[in-house]
Amino acid sequence: MAELQHANGWDVVVVGAGPAGGLAALDLAQRGLRVLLVEKRAFPRWKVCGCCLNAQAQAVLAAVGQGQLIESQGGVPLRRLQLGHRGRQASLALPDGRALSRERFDQALVQASITAGASFRASTTAQLGPADATGRTVTLHERGSRQSQSVRAKVVLVAAGLAQRCIPASEAGAPIIQRHSRIGAGCVLPDAAAAYPSGRIHMAIGREGYVGLVRREDGQLNLAAAFDRQAIQCPGPSSSSGAAAAARTVLASAGFPIPMGLEQARWQLTPALSRRAAVVAGERFLVLGDAAGYVEPFTGEGMAWALTAGAAAAPLVLAGLECWSPALERRWQRELRQQIGRRQRLCRGLALLLRQPGATALAFGVSQHLPAVAEQLVAQLNHVTVPSLQVSPCP
Repeated sequence: MAELQHANGWDVVVVGAGPAGGLAALDLAQRGLRVLLVEKRAFPRWKVCGCCLNAQAQAVLAAVGQGQLIESQGGVPLRRLQLGHRGRQASLALPDGRALSRERFDQALVQASITAGASFRASTTAQLGPADATGRTVTLHERGSRQSQSVRAKVVLVAAGLAQRCIPASEAGAPIIQRHSRIGAGCVLPDAAAAYPSGRIHMAIGREGYVGLVRREDGQLNLAAAFDRQAIQCPGPSSSSGAAAAARTVLASAGFPIPMGLEQARWQLTPALSRRAAVVAGERFLVLGDAAGYVEPFTGEGMAWALTAGAAAAPLVLAGLECWSPALERRWQRELRQQIGRRQRLCRGLALLLRQPGATALAFGVSQHLPAVAEQLVAQLNHVTVPSLQVSPCP
């Protein structure tokens, strides 16, 4: 009923129902706005992700009234980080975290936004159209349909992932991709062996990249990795064998057991991970989540960045509904730098360190013999800084 009522006029259209878009839609709907959330894929769906939610992610959810969401979906407590490198192992204490599959987490976030009053359209792509003083046109196309629908939004939030294509090229510019960026790869394995117990993040570090494994709430093993492009040989939808071979190599070199079903798994690959958008704000739109910029994440930071951006967007949307301005766009740029930039710099530095064999061996030795020092670094990665949810005057 709500979608029929607002079919041609919305306060906000949110493109992308991952953590950033889902949380932004929820927060805005809770504030009484007319929100349409659009997702190109069918739900529920799996994504290449470590499915870990750290203290930052949990704090942001609590700040928007969803403190029980992870627990209600059966999220698994995470207490230890098990590292493997060159056949050696190190175990570190992990600040409070949870493991929850993306199928359950994203679906729960979308359902919470619907309960709050948002409308949701899955299997639907969106393209930003012309803008004027009061809003933007957004063209929607449902998969399997030959017809498109145009709607109006006062503000559009673009949370459409690493390779978003919904902003016109003339406004979005070309993404800035770091040279030699690794690509992501992942799968879900039915392996039930005791070698990978619940409650731990297992991280194998090798020359080709690194592999993370964590036990999900359904007992399956979630594998998420970052590999050098040449390690997979031919990145693309048909390169499952290359991803499986790279994972096997890294796990074996780290001294981790090879999970059952590695070669038979249904692998997904991502575009280059280390990138940033040329433009993160324009005429009545804001870019957030992975679409705004990404680096190789560790211990749940990728999910934390997305949720933090989703929470940070609402005050700017409310300020700009009636009085959009270039000053508000600059304010969003600053907000992303302040809320997410520092966290990403820490992960970028760690990723660079892991590319240097000598530095990696030294850092691993510290983790083995001085775990308290390494645990301080993990704590830094997991520090909590919740963005302000208060609306400030329109600039």
